[in-house]
Amino acid sequence: MAMRAQDRGHTRWGLVLPFIAVPVLVLGFLIVGLFTWALTDRDDPRAGGPAKAACAEVLLFGGARMPANTQADQCAVQRGIDTAYTAVLRMPREDVRGWLSETYPDAPRVRTDGSCGALCLDVTHEDGLPGTAEAHVVQVRVDYEDAETASVRFSAFTT
Repeated sequence: MAMRAQDRGHTRWGLVLPFIAVPVLVLGFLIVGLFTWALTDRDDPRAGGPAKAACAEVLLFGGARMPANTQADQCAVQRGIDTAYTAVLRMPREDVRGWLSETYPDAPRVRTDGSCGALCLDVTHEDGLPGTAEAHVVQVRVDYEDAETASVRFSAFTT
């Protein structure tokens, strides 16, 4: 069979190339999309970052209730392998010890050694956390803003 001059150099790549190029392009777009998605979801609560939460929910997770005359602020939850709730409360300085002793009557004594603020309390299920608490550990750190106001940092989390 003799080759004609017009058939010389002609291949079937014109038919095969689209079947190779299309999957390569689709795979490339999927890989680029995956990396873009992975690098931009750090503020997504589903990605394990902190999300706003109701302050009553934060306290309830730690077996506490909102004390009277208290302003709650910066309430958040972070979920992942463990769950962590945090809140900052501003309340009358004179009410802090009473609220802590009512909320956690079987807890260890409040520390006042200054190593973690004016007052510190760490409570676990083994040493005084109420049975209604979903948290495994509650940490309370108190700083006095002035002679009348206390800033209470409340953290409740699982381990």
